[in-house]
Amino acid sequence: MTVTTGPRPPGSPRILDDWRPEDPGFWEQHGRRIANRNLAISIPALLLAFAIWMVFSAVIVSLPKVGFGFTTDQLFWLAALPGLSGATLRIFYSFMVPIFGGRRWTAISTALLLVPALWLGLAVQDPATPFWQFAMIAFLCGLGGGNFASSMSNISFFFPKSRQGYALGMNAGLGNLGVSAAQFVIPLAITVGIFGAIAGAPQQMVDGGVLYLQNAGFVWVPFLVACAIAAWFGMHDIASARSSFAEQSVIFRRKHNWLMCWLYTGTFGSFIGYSAGFPMLIKTQFPAVDALGYAFLGPLVGALARPLGGWLADKAGGAMLTFWVFVLMVAAVFGVLHFLPGSGSEGSFIGFLAMFMLLFVLTGIGNASTFRMIPVIFRTMRERELGPDAGEAQRAASARQAGIESAAVIGFSSAVAAYGGFFIPKSYGSSIALTGGPEMALYGFVAFYATCIAITWWWYYRRGAEAPS
Repeated sequence: MTVTTGPRPPGSPRILDDWRPEDPGFWEQHGRRIANRNLAISIPALLLAFAIWMVFSAVIVSLPKVGFGFTTDQLFWLAALPGLSGATLRIFYSFMVPIFGGRRWTAISTALLLVPALWLGLAVQDPATPFWQFAMIAFLCGLGGGNFASSMSNISFFFPKSRQGYALGMNAGLGNLGVSAAQFVIPLAITVGIFGAIAGAPQQMVDGGVLYLQNAGFVWVPFLVACAIAAWFGMHDIASARSSFAEQSVIFRRKHNWLMCWLYTGTFGSFIGYSAGFPMLIKTQFPAVDALGYAFLGPLVGALARPLGGWLADKAGGAMLTFWVFVLMVAAVFGVLHFLPGSGSEGSFIGFLAMFMLLFVLTGIGNASTFRMIPVIFRTMRERELGPDAGEAQRAASARQAGIESAAVIGFSSAVAAYGGFFIPKSYGSSIALTGGPEMALYGFVAFYATCIAITWWWYYRRGAEAPS
């Protein structure tokens, strides 16, 4: 392959050998256009990844309607399994972009989502399909969760530090809309025969109606194909972003990697966990309410709040915003507890919904503010290691290493945080099984947020903090 220097003209190999987003002249002349193009392709690919990841949160409430005899605990397991596998896959996906290149990996990882989408479309057409098959499909839906780590890592290389709050907020925030899209589109898609006879016959409901549950998987297929092709032919690989796993694995010795994993679990882990468990929580606590009529609202407002959080973090600082997000999340959880049914009270669904909407907004803002903190923290720590007499070459090498570490931490922290997609719905199920209600789980979340408040204040927000960000 012939390699040239500088941005490449359309139709040439899509490898950027000269990439200097921190250079204002380069950014204005070449960088901004290329970065925005990669962001524009990355967003819909990530949106589809989140949609596949959260498919079961919208499907499980319909399975009993067409004759699947799964227990409530089994349905909560199907909601939780994509979170478990997605989080685990993110650990590996975190390191893939510097090894394989962002363009290649985005195209390949998007195409892989066709497997669970097609399998789900086939499995739901037979009420005799065993639970283990649905568990396997749910596990494979976690491939969509894995995509987030590589997508965020990739986009972090394209933008200067001053624009990373915006860029990561847009990529993640609009990508997170896939959760809401799944919970909004699927209930509509399963009511009509979109693909005609080619997709199979409808399923008979126990009340005499029909559903096309196969559309929950099939509806995403043409969009996945289009995005995989767009990524392969439209995105870029950055030569300077290439690094080995050994070069990236230094983050495991960095204290701030583990601290940011904890904080991001509090924000994104809450967002994805609440999203996965929200429909079933509504169904169990307010059975007279149509769960799918409201479930998409939480992920929607949370996703839309993330770009706002990125903008606010760029203006006001990530640590300050993160600190107050966790304080308000504690208050919001107590609000949810107040409006739950119990002790002779029927509860208030309107109050419950309002408190959860506030929680989703706060998680969206916090998702962006924590990610804004990461590049600032690692750039600051690497600059401190240099000393005042460092030469230009040393500073350039330090900046490159800070970028590599930041990208790896962004990916790895998103992997750890994604376990919230498993633990939150499973906590609801366990709490209901043990005590009859979800209160025990919610009090556990409050205790966790209290530790996040303490960590943010001590290491990043207070006067004299080790790594103000």
